[in-house]
Amino acid sequence: MIAVAVETELYDVLGVTPTATEDDIKKAYRKKARDLHPCFSQNPNDPEASQNFQELGAAYEILSDPNTREIYDSHGMQGLAGSGGPGGPDMGDIFAQFFGGGGGSGGGPSFGFDFGAGGGPFRKRNKGEDSVIPYDVTLEDLYNGKTVKMNMEKDLECGTCKGSGAKGSAKPKKCATCDGNGWKHVYSQVSTVKIATSRAQCTECRGSGEILREKDRCKKCKGEKVVKEKTRQEIHIERGMTNGQRIVLAGAGDQEPGLPPGDVIFVLKTQRHDSFERSGNDLLATISITLSEALLGFDRILINHLDGRGVRVASPPGKVIIPGMTIVLRNEGMPTYKNPDIRGNLFVVLSVEMPTEEFMSTVDHKALAAQLPPKKTDIEPVPEVVDEVAFEESALEEVRARSFPADSGFFDHAFPSQFGEGDEADWEDEEDEDAHFGGPPECQTQ
Repeated sequence: MIAVAVETELYDVLGVTPTATEDDIKKAYRKKARDLHPCFSQNPNDPEASQNFQELGAAYEILSDPNTREIYDSHGMQGLAGSGGPGGPDMGDIFAQFFGGGGGSGGGPSFGFDFGAGGGPFRKRNKGEDSVIPYDVTLEDLYNGKTVKMNMEKDLECGTCKGSGAKGSAKPKKCATCDGNGWKHVYSQVSTVKIATSRAQCTECRGSGEILREKDRCKKCKGEKVVKEKTRQEIHIERGMTNGQRIVLAGAGDQEPGLPPGDVIFVLKTQRHDSFERSGNDLLATISITLSEALLGFDRILINHLDGRGVRVASPPGKVIIPGMTIVLRNEGMPTYKNPDIRGNLFVVLSVEMPTEEFMSTVDHKALAAQLPPKKTDIEPVPEVVDEVAFEESALEEVRARSFPADSGFFDHAFPSQFGEGDEADWEDEEDEDAHFGGPPECQTQ
């Protein structure tokens, strides 16, 4: 038995039949995208031209994805209302991509497909916008915890006009600049063969689609609908929090007329530490010891920890420390978030501090040589040709800064990117063949 699509409206928009293959759908979209693009319309400012192009893009997004196409074929637009099903994209995300994230009071173009009762392509905001604030913290703050009090300013709905911005019974007028839409089309040339179209907020009405005359504006808020209020907030940086973690103060953000206040969200940004690096709940430190400590052992305070404690470590008797050796101090790492009694480990890289030339000038070299292992001799067999090359000091960083075909062990020395740091943005995705017409119909402006 052959399955028959319950609706064909999306197929009709693309000009194909429900039995069309993926290639048929892709070809039809590309052809219609060129024909319907607002830039090539006889009337580029015609909202209907832009809406037709956006509807074409949304139809292609649904039918080009096997999951959403199957849902549409089985249940029609009603089946796509809310979610695209297991593993499929959220329909709200698709339409936010094409229509700028939602249809507020500004009155942007509505989508022409019916989602059924209660359905709709736009997500209506149910509170004011959140305020996201980066906040610098030290590693000590994250290890010990910290409470911070700060003065802030937020928007509150004007109590005099109840958020209307108007004086008494005055009513706003439709913005003539954007015809009440709250936005205008902007076209720009991005290449010799491509014109980008985007929507920009109307500067006259600031996106509301309405304008109040000066004499009709509320005296307290001056027609802004909100007033400023100073508040004092307190945030708690808990032990074990991580870089990029968010601290949310619910309802402490700005309020918009008719909506409850948004949230204030602090995003923690960890400053670089002089002594420690962090990887998860583990810490890394590099400590210098003397040559005598490397050969004869040590028993001393190696580290001043993040809480001010001194950490004493003794090397085992007879243990020779090799430069670059790593030891682990159990349970001396970062506390675990929400369970601070459980801590990670502290890894210590031991670097050996060689004697200075000044010190060596005071030492009996013959007596010292008698106490040390003998020097190495020339390699055997001796090559037929031996060149004398000058001894010249350099720095490994100079080699790392160049393209150098070193073997896998050349960079075995510890450096920050080996311990959870470094640039993670080293990969780029190549554009596929749909890059020109397969993405959102609204292109980026220059």
